[in-house]
Amino acid sequence: MKPKLNIETLIKEASVFSESESKHDEPSLFGVTDGKAVGTYLEHKFSDHLENIYTCQSGNSALGIDFPDIEVDIKVTSIKQPQSSCPFKSAQ
Repeated sequence: MKPKLNIETLIKEASVFSESESKHDEPSLFGVTDGKAVGTYLEHKFSDHLENIYTCQSGNSALGIDFPDIEVDIKVTSIKQPQSSCPFKSAQ
């Protein structure tokens, strides 16, 4: 049985995932200049990663939140152009 995803494990997994992805070459993204496409790719990859390890309620576009049971929406953004479409006030 998989452990239940919570905020603490999500933060730990985000750190591990981001470290791993920063060292990972992704040929399907070479030459892609659309930041939204890159962000969507990483959001889905991270969500899939979490769902493979943890029990969690995954959201959908209609809900507007990725993990409603822990009230977390995943956003990948750029320092040059931060996103502002998140319905939550905390970026944590």
